[in-house]
Amino acid sequence: QVQLVESGGGLVQAGGSLRLSCAASGLPFSSYAMGWFRQAPGKEREFVASINWSGARSSYSDAVKGRFTIFRDNARNTVYLQMNSLKPEDTAIYYCAAAQSPANYYRSYDYWGQGTQVTVSS
Repeated sequence: QVQLVESGGGLVQAGGSLRLSCAASGLPFSSYAMGWFRQAPGKEREFVASINWSGARSSYSDAVKGRFTIFRDNARNTVYLQMNSLKPEDTAIYYCAAAQSPANYYRSYDYWGQGTQVTVSS
C-alpha cells in the first residue's frame, strides 16, 4: 500500500529554519507530483507548495514564497520542504501529498501522509 511518512517537524524560534522530509513507498514516486499542505487549529487545510514529477517546476503560496523551498530526490523517493525565516503564523501540522499533476487544491491529491507538527515560538 501507499505510504507517505513525514518527519523533521519540531519547535523552533521565530527566524529559525526547519527541513521537513516525506518518504514515499508503494507508488511510482518519480511519476507523481508532490505537494505540501498545512493546517492550523481551527483553520482549513492550506496549500503551501507543490513540485512536478521531475522537480523542474514548483509553486508556492504567497504566504511562504521566498522563505520556503520544495525539492525532491527521486532516487530516494523523498520530497523535502526547506523552511527558513519561520514565523509564528507558520505553526501548523504539515502534510505531504501525492497527485497525478501539480495542484494547489487539496482534493487533487490522491495520497496523504499523517502529518508532522511545526511550532514556531515568538
